[in-house]
Amino acid sequence: MTSSLMFRRFSCFHSPSSPSSLFSKKKPLVFLGSPQVSTAVLDALLNASSSADAAFEVAAIVTQPPSRRDRGRKLMPSPVAQYALDKGFSSDLILTPERAGEDTFLSTLKALQPELCITAAYGNILPTEFLNIPALGTVNIHPSLLPLYRGAAPVQRALQDGVKETGVSLAFTVRALDAGPVIASEKFEVDEHIKAPDLLALLFLEGSKLLIRELPSILDGSAEKKAQPQDESKATKAPKIAPDEAWLSFDQEAYVLHNKVRAFAGWPGTRAKIVIVDEKSGRDDILEFKIITTRLNINCSSQETQADEIRFVKDALVFPCGGTTPLEVLEVQLPGKKVVNASAFWNGMQGKKLKKFDASKHFLHV
Repeated sequence: MTSSLMFRRFSCFHSPSSPSSLFSKKKPLVFLGSPQVSTAVLDALLNASSSADAAFEVAAIVTQPPSRRDRGRKLMPSPVAQYALDKGFSSDLILTPERAGEDTFLSTLKALQPELCITAAYGNILPTEFLNIPALGTVNIHPSLLPLYRGAAPVQRALQDGVKETGVSLAFTVRALDAGPVIASEKFEVDEHIKAPDLLALLFLEGSKLLIRELPSILDGSAEKKAQPQDESKATKAPKIAPDEAWLSFDQEAYVLHNKVRAFAGWPGTRAKIVIVDEKSGRDDILEFKIITTRLNINCSSQETQADEIRFVKDALVFPCGGTTPLEVLEVQLPGKKVVNASAFWNGMQGKKLKKFDASKHFLHV
């Protein structure tokens, strides 16, 4: 991707305009989003706006600046920016400020005179100066049933808590984090095996449908009247995940670990250490790897094996845990290697005994 396509700095930005925005009677809307899951919302908006009788048009897209990703560490546009370019959206109307409060960015946004801004996992804090620009306000798609799980990691924290139900909310944006009046929401049952990336994608897809359904009321102003204030007494937080949370401790109960594996799938993942016992040499080695997929077996008991022994049963590595239920590990990933199933990993151990890692006993090897 060359700089001429989209990566110009705001110092050389002119107030963007296009023939369609100059003469169209459609209300200008600005979309803000960055990761892959946000493309479902952008796609829904672009499709709806292309209709001859559409009441709005996507006047601009705001997304995170290009970043270095993948093995080549090349400077790459955000998934939303790349999606927009692939759909033929004008590169001049893809805005990539470092912060949403930059004066040059705010001047550019004001020149667009947006009636409404829509956010879906944009990833930047919106200051009051921004929120004052769109005439009809800013509406956010949030993947939780607000006021539950306000914050940066609503899906991950919900799965970590083992919720049986979650959803997606459409709410007006205010300065307080995810605290604005809720226009509408949809509830969904949570499958006990679904992982965070899949649930996140599902909720944003359903959120895009909810947005398109509610857009007429948002654009005619009636949504503001029907939107319900959130009950602050029921609010819960979903703080950003720290990398050091990735470690698993098998002293915890199996269901806690299973939920954490699901919640942290994708990033940062979940990590564990085990002890490889070589009885011939009498040496214990510490192996560190990622645990990718797990399963609970309530019919199996941790008491059927030694407290620290890891067995292979049918298709799973069976880890004794706190409580009475073991954790069945179905897929793992060694450093620098591809994900493999438990059977392939077990065969690679060539008959060596595996035990749970205990820092109090093996700290010298860490």
